[in-house]
Amino acid sequence: MPRARLQDVADRAGVSLATASRVLNGSSRQPGPALVERVRSAAADLGYVVNAQAQALARSRTGLLGLVVHDISDPYFSSIAAGAQAAAIEHGRLVLLASTGRDPVAERKAVAAFAAHRVDAVIVAGTRWTPEDDEALAAALDEYAAAGGRSVIVGQPVGGGSVVRPPNAEGARALAEALLAAGQRRFAVLSGPSRVATWRERADAFARAVRAGGGEVSTVRIDEFSRDGGYAAGDDVAGLARGAAGGEPPCVFAVADVMAIGLIARLRELGVAVPGDVCVAGFDDIPTLRDHVPALSTVRIPLEEMGRLAVAAAVDDQGAAGVPAAVDVGFDVVLRTSTASV
Repeated sequence: MPRARLQDVADRAGVSLATASRVLNGSSRQPGPALVERVRSAAADLGYVVNAQAQALARSRTGLLGLVVHDISDPYFSSIAAGAQAAAIEHGRLVLLASTGRDPVAERKAVAAFAAHRVDAVIVAGTRWTPEDDEALAAALDEYAAAGGRSVIVGQPVGGGSVVRPPNAEGARALAEALLAAGQRRFAVLSGPSRVATWRERADAFARAVRAGGGEVSTVRIDEFSRDGGYAAGDDVAGLARGAAGGEPPCVFAVADVMAIGLIARLRELGVAVPGDVCVAGFDDIPTLRDHVPALSTVRIPLEEMGRLAVAAAVDDQGAAGVPAAVDVGFDVVLRTSTASV
């Protein structure tokens, strides 16, 4: 049986095609209640399925938000996505998701695809790269905005949209100061490519605070901003621990909790105790830390709230013609067993 057309609904209801379209596609220009009921009854009888594109044109919006994240398997991004999804439902919207594998080219393509599908706003969550890496993304977001869309960045600013900024430097500095106050003096930072802005902001602020407080800090080079990157650093960190045998154990700052978890997993395999031989601290306070042993010292930031704030900015009609908003989120330093003195 062929699929019912809008014209079939109009014929069954005895109305014009334009009237049937206004009723079923959600136009603000509606006929009287009796006609509305007649058209809807005809559509139900025929099993008519509304055309989403026509509905979007009638309403001047699709009710869809595009969310672009670096890695949905990373609890940092899945928590932001959960907050965005919950807020979107409260605002009567749906979220479409793209996970880019931390590839700037894939990120730009995801934004372009969402723009082509006429989503009401695009939210991009993730660390920024160098200005050269981000140039194409900024251009895509600005082009989308020029066509009437809206963009929100969770992270460092790019393009002309609104920004929800995590407290990277502030949180890392406060963590270093708390660890110094707890008696730590020898530190190492898992340091990665300088093109990764979050890495750079957190690592640099931590190292500056340690030196300002009279501590020592060295770096352990890794290549991946991930659990596997932290795991790969385990052998070098174990070497630091053996070099400090009988003295003060070094305290390692991993700029993301997932890296700290990978590091501790490798240290455990090597027979290096945390915190006995090495202390470890992370950043983010991802949900999976609730079940991690030893309990990880970290900087707690409101991940789900960041997703909610991004959606709030995306659907804020009052800000459409104004200066793009910037929201700075708060944090708490949480010291746990992984950095306890033994």
